[in-house]
Formats: sequence, structure tokens, C-alpha cells
Amino acid sequence: MLVIIRGAGDLASGIALRLWHSGIQVVMTDLAAPLAIRRSVAFCEAIRNGEVTVEDLTARFAQTAEDASALLAQGFLPVLADPAGACLACLQPDCVVDAILAKRNLGTKITDAPIVIGIGPGFCAGQDCHAVIESMRGHTLGRVIYHGAALPNTNVPGLIGGFAGERVLRAPATGVFSAVRKIGDTVKEGDVTGYVAGKPMCCTIGGTLRGLIADGTPVQEGLKCGDVDPRGDADYCRLVSDKALAIGGGVLEALLHLSGKLGQHRTIPA
Repeated sequence: MLVIIRGAGDLASGIALRLWHSGIQVVMTDLAAPLAIRRSVAFCEAIRNGEVTVEDLTARFAQTAEDASALLAQGFLPVLADPAGACLACLQPDCVVDAILAKRNLGTKITDAPIVIGIGPGFCAGQDCHAVIESMRGHTLGRVIYHGAALPNTNVPGLIGGFAGERVLRAPATGVFSAVRKIGDTVKEGDVTGYVAGKPMCCTIGGTLRGLIADGTPVQEGLKCGDVDPRGDADYCRLVSDKALAIGGGVLEALLHLSGKLGQHRTIPA
């Protein structure tokens, strides 16, 4: 079984790990200049660096769909710079997972593959995909939705260590991001993590710098560019999050349910 995951940020990477560990082949796609924040656990870093290892899985950059097939045969997770999904026609996946997390559908269609799964708000199961996975932290995180949509976007990040929006760092201006700190650094309130157009991007709480957009990335004012973890444990920077794994579990459930690979196809829940 082959699954193509659109998006290769930290949440998409958690999905990829879940599927890969379950014996499912995965190919990922992302922008040519990825905007991931939690880059230490994001397979899109393979596009920038050629290769990246997240936990126990190594991904490599693939120039073409043919390269992706060759990398799969070698035991590597291929990552393509293919935001439009041009590789679908060549690779003919059994399933497409849209994990771009743009809070809206950027072009995924229910006809893209025999099984199409959307992550979070912006998708409607039965219209543009076969299933939606809830992405909002809380009691329904990771649940599979076969009819309708996920909870609407609140624009408020989930609570971690008692903090929500305060832990997110946003670009203070439009321009090119210049980093002065690195992921894993211990920071305190007021510390500067980088600059855009000469304006500092400062921490509003203390903790561990869990995520930081890549140095030299063009950004728009207000774009999420960093993330401070108030729990202060640098080891978390190297581990896929509980949220990513929960969503990955939902994708795996939906994939097995809709494909009927483990036996008789059950009736889709109402």
C-alpha cells in the first residue's frame, strides 16, 4: 500500500511515522522552501538538507517521482518539492492524505486516490475527501469523521504547560527571517530569537525553543515563525508530539477501515 502525504511539517511527519511503522509505504510532498517550525521533527527538512532523520526514520529528497520509487526500494522515505501534487499521476497512490493544515482545502479532491483523507478544518468528508481527522487538541483529537467536517479553526493554539497563544512567535514584519537562536535553546521572556527587516522577534514566555523557522526564509508579518515550550525539556524537541501521533493513529484507523485490508468492510459510522 502506498500513501502520499501532502505536507511534510511536524504533524504530517507524525502521520508518516505511524504509517511507516505499520508497514505502509509513504511519499511526502511540500513546498520548495518549507515553512515548518518544528524542523527537528519535520521530514520537509530533507528538501533543504538532502536528508533528515526523525526518530528512527530517515527521509531523503527526491527530485522526481521516479526517484521517489527508487528511494522507497532502498528503505528511505522520499520527500518531493511538489506542492501541486504532480507526482500523483505517476505514483498512483492507494491513499492521499492532505496534511498541509492550511485550515482550508488547497486543491485536494476526493478523486485523487481510492482513499482521500483530510486533516483538520477545511475538508468535508463525503465531498472533497472520504474521511476527516480531527486536529484540535481536546477530547476529540484524532477521531475519524466520515460525514461532515472537523471543528472550525479558533486561531488559538492548544494549551501546553498552561500556555496557548503566548508560546507562539510570529514574524514582526515582512521580509527575510534571520535567526539568532537555535531549536533546543533555553530562552526567557524578552529574549530575541531572530530578526525580520531589522525588527526583533521576542519570546513572550520562558522555556525551550521547540521550533524556529529556517534562517533565510521569506516571511509575511504575523506568520508563525517559532514556538516556545514552557515545560523546558529539550528532549521534546527531538520527539514527534502527542498531537501528531494521535492524528497519525486516526489516519491509520481510517485507512484500514476504508480499504478493508484487515477483513470485511464494516459499515461507515453515522
